[in-house]
Amino acid sequence: MNYFWKKFRRNKPALFGLFAAGFIIVTAAAAPVLAPFSPYEQFFEGLSLQGAPLAPSPTFWLGTDLLGRDLLSRLIYGARTSLIIGVVANGASVGIGTILGIIAGYAGGLLGSFIMRFTDLMMAFPALLLAIALAAIFSPSLWIVALVIALVNWVWVARVIYAQTSSLKTSEFVEAVRSLGAAWPRILFVHIFPHLVPTILVWSTLGISTTVLLEATLSFLGIGVRPPIPSWGGIIFESQSYFLDAPWLVFFPGIAILILALSFNLIGDALRDILDPTQRGRA
Repeated sequence: MNYFWKKFRRNKPALFGLFAAGFIIVTAAAAPVLAPFSPYEQFFEGLSLQGAPLAPSPTFWLGTDLLGRDLLSRLIYGARTSLIIGVVANGASVGIGTILGIIAGYAGGLLGSFIMRFTDLMMAFPALLLAIALAAIFSPSLWIVALVIALVNWVWVARVIYAQTSSLKTSEFVEAVRSLGAAWPRILFVHIFPHLVPTILVWSTLGISTTVLLEATLSFLGIGVRPPIPSWGGIIFESQSYFLDAPWLVFFPGIAILILALSFNLIGDALRDILDPTQRGRA
């Protein structure tokens, strides 16, 4: 652990990513305390006499949206939506991809070929179009959106885990254990799986940023988390018509999405450099 932290803290971008991600996580967890107003409350004084959103002011620090709701409060609560979907959807996709990749890589033969040909078929479809089709079939909600994203993103993890498992099962130490009569569950979980943990950790971190961006894209297209649940992509979608008159409605949630995605990417890159010897020292 000391070696890991020593290597990690030398990476300044990774430390920034860790701080930014930690700040967003703490802010989302303490949303009821930190948010100045309810994210659903519509203020009569939150709109101008012409019915337009208000610019940032001492009362509404980041301004108001097109319904007179406090934008800062909706951004704070929207962090919960992005993090829940990012963690749940990415965790599910990593879990599905890991299980299928290990099975296909170790079993090989007809079963392995079937799983990987199905994976190739899923990879042939553009991820965004497939997510849009699945979201159109199911009624969008917080958990349905997470499920849709998980069903789209597992293929990349499965491909990487399959390649590593296929290589490990023919290695000398696995052949030695197999010759001693070890059962396949012991070979998989005791001798092969520990070598896959670094890859799983890196994908678990890097995948969060991809998941958050995909959720924001779906919400922007109007098929993500349904209003009035605050979502950063949903805020941008709702504010399209006020892009020129109230640019803060697009700028602030866009910056929040950028910082969250960048922070987890920086953390994932640092973990890859530390855990994968072939990547150490590369820019």
